[in-house]
Amino acid sequence: MKLIVGLGNPGAKYRTTRHNIGFITLDEIAYQENIEFNKSQFEADIAEFFVDGEKVLLVKPQTFMNESGRSVGPLMTYYNISPEDVLVIYDDLDLPVGKVRLRQKGSAGGHNGIKSLISHIGTPEFNRVRIGIDRPNRGGEVIAHVLGDFPKNTHEDMLSAVKLAADASLYWAQGHSFVDTMNQYNSKK
Repeated sequence: MKLIVGLGNPGAKYRTTRHNIGFITLDEIAYQENIEFNKSQFEADIAEFFVDGEKVLLVKPQTFMNESGRSVGPLMTYYNISPEDVLVIYDDLDLPVGKVRLRQKGSAGGHNGIKSLISHIGTPEFNRVRIGIDRPNRGGEVIAHVLGDFPKNTHEDMLSAVKLAADASLYWAQGHSFVDTMNQYNSKK
């Protein structure tokens, strides 16, 4: 079984914000797979599908971002899923809008959702897809930036990144190693 987690904040107020790029990407995967988020478990909305007989869960924690691990940790325990079978999709201030970067492990890099996951999972060694949201303009507040919507002039780049992240996630779910997935998708624009 594989777990693909998108990070975001619950509720209509946050639906289109930069911080919700993980949820937006899971919606794209669900669209491509023609499935719906129709299950709630461990404070998460879940959609499931199968790839070559293996179950894949799409998980949107319904805690706020900084408590994401509170949902994901118990899900992993309940389904006996190891960290190498987890892929987390989230926003990254250090990447420009439209850029996608895959990593096997790493620090939280100041991202509170990732800090929570590391704390609840007990390791920083899980697969990640980081999607660029860029930094705020000089003098702009980070919180206002991440909780703001993407400007219209970046929509095309953002949607392109979401599609690429979704494709990479599905490629990995099809049984390709994460190293192979990184090699395939880190070079794409």
